[in-house]
This record gives sequence, C-alpha cells and structure tokens, in this order.
Amino acid sequence: MKTLKKYLKRMLVVILSLIGILIIAYLLFVNFYPSFGGDISKERQKEYEKSRNYKDGKFVNQKDVPKDLSFGETVKLAYAFFTTKVPNGRPKQNLEVEKLDSLEVADYKGGSRLIWYGHSAFLLQMDEKNILIDPMFGEVAAPHPLLGENRFNREMPLAIEQLPKIDAVLISHDHYDHLDYKSIIKLKDKVEIFYVPLGVGVHLEKWGIKKKSVVELDWWQEVNYKGLQFVCTPAQHFSGRKFGGNQTTLWSSWVIISATDRLYFSGDSGYGNHFKEIGKKYGPFDFAMMECGQYNTRWPDIHMFPEETAQAGLDVSAKIVMPIHWGAFKLALHSWTDPIERVTQKADELGLQLVAPQIGEVISLNKLDQRVTDKWW
Repeated sequence: MKTLKKYLKRMLVVILSLIGILIIAYLLFVNFYPSFGGDISKERQKEYEKSRNYKDGKFVNQKDVPKDLSFGETVKLAYAFFTTKVPNGRPKQNLEVEKLDSLEVADYKGGSRLIWYGHSAFLLQMDEKNILIDPMFGEVAAPHPLLGENRFNREMPLAIEQLPKIDAVLISHDHYDHLDYKSIIKLKDKVEIFYVPLGVGVHLEKWGIKKKSVVELDWWQEVNYKGLQFVCTPAQHFSGRKFGGNQTTLWSSWVIISATDRLYFSGDSGYGNHFKEIGKKYGPFDFAMMECGQYNTRWPDIHMFPEETAQAGLDVSAKIVMPIHWGAFKLALHSWTDPIERVTQKADELGLQLVAPQIGEVISLNKLDQRVTDKWW
C-alpha cells in the first residue's frame, strides 16, 4: 500500500510538473513570439470607454453575440476541426492564379479596379491610389505555421516585394486570417497610412509601425484621404489573437467612396440589421465584397451562411456582389466550393448580380456587365 501511495504521489508530481511546464511554455510563446501582437494598455482602455461599443473592458456587438465558449467547448471544437474528414475540404491540386505584371500595376491610371488575393484580401486601385484591404498574404492563418493548414494557392498574383507604393491599408479586425504579422512586416515600409478599428493599432505598433501612421476609428466614423472617403462601419463578429484577449479590439466593415464609385467591404460578420443601416446611410453601392465562407451551425451569429450573404447584398443595396472569405483557407467544416455554389444558387433566386473572379483576375468596376469568370472552381 505504501509503495502504491508513493507511486501515485510521484505520478501526481510528474503530471503537475508537466502542466506547469506547458503553462510556462505557453506564456513564453505568447509573450515573446511576435505574431501574437500587442496588449491594450490602461491608457488606451480609458480612451475606448468613450465608445458606445465598449463595455466592461471589452468591445461588444449591437446584440449579445458571440457567446463565449468555455475551455471545454473550445477543446471539443478544436478536436472536431482537426479530426473531422471533410469531403472536398481542400482543392485536390494547388490553385492556379492569374499573375500580374508589376510594371503595369505600378503605372496603372485607369478607372477603379480590384484584384482579389483569395479569402478577404484585395488590392484596390482607385483615383491613382493603391489601397490594400485585409492584406493577408501569408501561408497559414495561425500564429505559427505548425498551428494551421497551408493556403490553397502557393503563389500570389503579385508578391508584396513587387507591389508599388501603397497609399493606404484598411483592416477589418485582428484575426489571423485578416491581420498577418509577416505580411505587415514586409509591407510596413511601403505603406503611408493604416486605417483600423479601435485597438487594432496596438498590434501594428508592436510590429514597428509608427503611431502617426495608424488611424483608429470607431463605427460610423469617417475620414477623408486625398479625395477618398473611408467609413468604419459596423459588423457582427469578435476579435482576439490569444487566450484572454478576446474583444479587446474592435471589428468592422468598411465603406469606400470616390467621386465615381461606392464600394462596401463586409469584413467578417454574421447576418444582422447593420447591413440595412449601412445601405440606407451610404448606399446604393456599385460593388460589395461580402463574407461567404467559414460558417457552421455552431457559430451562426459571427459568420454568414451563403444564403444570408446574398440577402445581405440586397440589404446594403449593392448593384453587384462578390463573395469573399473563401477560396484560400480551410477554417470550417464545409467543402471548399460549398460557399460559392450555394451563394450562386441563392443569388439567382433573388435576381442578384454576382461576380466570382479567379484569384488575381482584374475586376474593372466599369466593366461588370456579367460574371467575371464562370465556375472556374
């Protein structure tokens, strides 16, 4: 009996030691690995308390979502994601992209046009200005390459090193599939100014972006940049790059207005009344980039199902809708083509004009009389 007690005591010591080592390793990883970004200071918290969207030290949605998962629920969800085999969850082969000519991009002086990089990343050329939207050009949407799957396309339409000077970057929120550390490091000397929702600037500053080059905005705040108008508009989502950091930064959608064009970028969002609000205030839009992908019945309030994407396009009064947030990463348990197939069917039912370009294909806003490309997937 004494031998058994000694054995159990030693086992308990070993288990507690392992747990302690894992906790220490996690804390060291989070605090010293740069991709996790920065932390909100008390001074910043006091500033954010002025926002209607900030309560009890966290940003909130217009309605009470999302519900915070317990640790056990988080573990179960992670286990399901990494162990469930999804038919057609990834393309069978590397996705080929349309390659861009760096000189043509640098010298472009025509009408407004967009180039999709997959997922939610865009290069927008408007009024002879170069604007990046959610420039996630990394291979893995995770803090470390071992913690996620590679993107579907190995090459980019135009690598960061080949991009011309970037006038402005718009970021919707701080999740890894929208705000990528390595991409920002490569971009930081090319960009004049970053426009971000409240709090997101703390990550950029941690990564060496000068504070004067970052403008943080609350929902419905507008800013003029060299003849263009950017509006930080609501979304129904959440934020966070590590445990304990959820909802400490704001999330948003964006309205982009020039003298000739009105664009809407949904960022990540569940379906809600904010789409009609935005459409009423700033629509109709010539072109809307609407979230469509990475959905699941377990998180219906923070990502739209494809049918909701089509309806949201009507709600914001968009003449033409492009489904985004698909075609680059496997971040949910649906097939990789499910988003585009379902939203196409619903758009046809609603009489909504949809475009679905291949990654890298140029989208000229004055030449959108029909689909850019039909069923390339």
